[in-house]
Amino acid sequence: MRGRTAVSPRRPPRAALWALAAVVTLGFLVALELAARHYGAPGPVTNQVREVIHAPKSGGLLYAAMALTMVVLTWRERFIAAGTAIGIDVAFFAVRWAVDADTAGGHPFGNGALWVILGCAVIAVTRRTGRERVLLLKGVGLGLLLMAGRKTGDTWLLITSKTRPGVLDQYVATADHALGQPSWLVGRIVTATGAIGFNFLDFVYGNLAVAAVIAALYQLRHVAVERRFPRHHLVRTFLVIGLVGPAFYMIYPVVGPIFAYGTGMEHWSAVSLWAPDMPPSEPWAVATLWPQTPPPVGAPHPVPFDEITPRNCMPSLHTAWAVAIFIHSRKGPRLLRCAGTFWLIATLCATLGFGYHYGADLIAGVVFTLTIEAALRSYDRGWDRSGIRLVAYGAAVFTAFLVSYRWLPVQMAEYPWLSGPLLVSAMASVVYGYVRTTARWTRRTAPERQPEPQPELI
Repeated sequence: MRGRTAVSPRRPPRAALWALAAVVTLGFLVALELAARHYGAPGPVTNQVREVIHAPKSGGLLYAAMALTMVVLTWRERFIAAGTAIGIDVAFFAVRWAVDADTAGGHPFGNGALWVILGCAVIAVTRRTGRERVLLLKGVGLGLLLMAGRKTGDTWLLITSKTRPGVLDQYVATADHALGQPSWLVGRIVTATGAIGFNFLDFVYGNLAVAAVIAALYQLRHVAVERRFPRHHLVRTFLVIGLVGPAFYMIYPVVGPIFAYGTGMEHWSAVSLWAPDMPPSEPWAVATLWPQTPPPVGAPHPVPFDEITPRNCMPSLHTAWAVAIFIHSRKGPRLLRCAGTFWLIATLCATLGFGYHYGADLIAGVVFTLTIEAALRSYDRGWDRSGIRLVAYGAAVFTAFLVSYRWLPVQMAEYPWLSGPLLVSAMASVVYGYVRTTARWTRRTAPERQPEPQPELI
């Protein structure tokens, strides 16, 4: 109506939401700490606090977390932070060498990066105000979340091994006949390459988080200039995958071919190049078949297993994270796109070739990632019919995978010419739906091209 001022919609209380998220995260960490203590192991909080002084489990991860924190700093502040971290690590190394401290199981560097992150938090609280304080605390939060994700993941894997005595590997291995048992095929190829092939794939597999940080740094390269974070970036997807994915380990406990159908030491000759004193583990396999002989089709049933091996196969989160890196690298320069493609292919080869996953795990991981990514993008742009339809379809296909692996594995193995193409087509349909829907979103949000000014006629 004329004369009436427009009322802007009320913004959600962002401070309250952040406070609620912090409380929930802290409560979750405390619960995991208590659960780990119940099983006689230190929890994520204890492990993280220990790395302030003791040799860290992964120095590269700590420096990657510091790199995420530094996206909010100026170049001068970044050089100061990096120099401080290196100086602290040199001091720690000198002290440990002088007192002959035992650093077995840890890295000689990384403490300095953690100290710098904590120092940034102190500076944000004591020396910054307003938006600058919030921005610096967000950078610190990104770094701490990356480290906390690793620690909570380790604790959650311990819980799965203690609380799920029976594994469902026979069901997945039977259903995997529909895909041609790719783990057995790639496992023989990796075994034939010897130590060189194994250690190369092991480096790629073990540094997936570092690859994600490299892609994320490209996406966040303008944060220090614009003084704000983009609405959607890779770190968010990584954290959500790591938060939601492990819940399915409790629903569908699977240990993987190398443990369920092998001794767990099939690559012993290659591993011994790096850890010659590592003792072989006690085999709990139902039969020593991997990777030479595919398992026969029979009547699958839950199999009792040890209380050490994590039940972390269904879905394959390494595949999920590699797919996320691939997706987020598509808008980068050619080098980053090639790196994202390489990391995806190498990760798939490693997960299969090491016997850590079945082929069924991988296609479930692809659908899982695309569903998570679609949900995050829909949340950012506002839920509409296309976003709801895409997320619902991805969730339905993922659920159908789990149900078919559990209740129809024998039928899938008996008719691989039908079930195999159906599985691949279902995954491909989610990929197609995601690409088509996100492309439509991009076209709608692209700025309209302004018409060129016409010269005035004299």
